[in-house]
Amino acid sequence: MSLSYVHVEADSPWSTYLSQVDRVVPYLGRLARWVETLKRPKRTLIVDIPIEMDDGTVRHFEGYRSQHSLTRGPGKGGVRYHPDVTLEEVMALAAWMSIKNAAVNLPYGGAKGGIRVDPKLLSLKELEKLTRRYTSEIGIIIGPHQDIPAPDVNTNGQIMAWMMDTYSMNVGATATGVVTGKPIHLGGSLGRVKATGRGVFVTGREAARRIDLDLQGARVAVQGFGNVGSSAAELFGQAGAKIVAAQDHTGTIFNAAGFDLSELIPHVKNTGGVAGFRGSEPMANEDFWDVACEIMIPAALEGQITTDRARRLKAKLVLEGANGPTLPSADDVMADRGILVVPDVICNSGGVTVSYFEWVQDFSSFFWTEDEINVRLDKIMVGALRNIWDTADRHKITLRTATFAVACERILTAREERGLYP
Repeated sequence: MSLSYVHVEADSPWSTYLSQVDRVVPYLGRLARWVETLKRPKRTLIVDIPIEMDDGTVRHFEGYRSQHSLTRGPGKGGVRYHPDVTLEEVMALAAWMSIKNAAVNLPYGGAKGGIRVDPKLLSLKELEKLTRRYTSEIGIIIGPHQDIPAPDVNTNGQIMAWMMDTYSMNVGATATGVVTGKPIHLGGSLGRVKATGRGVFVTGREAARRIDLDLQGARVAVQGFGNVGSSAAELFGQAGAKIVAAQDHTGTIFNAAGFDLSELIPHVKNTGGVAGFRGSEPMANEDFWDVACEIMIPAALEGQITTDRARRLKAKLVLEGANGPTLPSADDVMADRGILVVPDVICNSGGVTVSYFEWVQDFSSFFWTEDEINVRLDKIMVGALRNIWDTADRHKITLRTATFAVACERILTAREERGLYP
């Protein structure tokens, strides 16, 4: 199924999502009659964002906000700033958010936003103008009870603060709950920054126990060493694992003995990437997929694990820190090879779970400690993964298909019970 207003490429994010939905239909029973509602976004907005640049010229940028499903609650999902952002990508990311939120049983639907821009080429003032105009343009469909944006690729707490302030000025009241991932003193939550990486670690720790993989001395390769990848690497390092390879937009580095993370993480913050880290040797980017390791963490962008790369992987366990990093054909290859994949829609759901905590805290104006946040996060993620694993064992299916089965059942049950209006 394709939509008339978007060109669907083979192996694109949207086609990958559609393939994943098709695989789960046999396990939906009577709910399968509603499956088409999962294959169409409820609402998609394309906006023009004109801003005056520092040199006086006016430039136009294209922005998107896609709401895939609002059946179980308000839309929830991040906003990314990237030169390769497309409508199709945003639609797929919104759909994965629907699955992710339902998989951990959060009272949200799925949404996602983005602007096609390289934010590194904008000054801070231009970035603020871009953010505020984008927020005003999508303001007609977002709100604390409608759709709640959050940080994603190349966005952060400062951008969320601008979004919150712009929305608040337009509605005439401070509305801290309109976004999550805000600075702490503007209603943000402790534990939010490292929550996605923590979720990757928690689900990875549980998966390792299931396959009798000892984390002490386990070799880990991480693709993408931003917020998610570095946070996950730090926690695995604390658990006794060795981070032997890392890759980001600046290059690939390797150290068979494991990196000193107390030096690598500051290096990345100071230089903008892993390249040039003195406690490592450089490696060709494509050779990253041949690294001998027990755990592989793709935490960059979509479509990274292709069929060819899946055949070359040495890992026993793949933890998807990124959204949609594995192509469906590669999923099949890894399943045949006995490589366990913990899918993105449960593995990286720690971020949206703590975003939910932030949203709840904003409404009550009562805030929890970081320890309380982490305990609640761990409990929710471990419980969700165990439920998914039980489903996988019962039907003898992969964790990805089981996650979709659990999530789609929840979404479509809500759809059936709500009925169609009018």
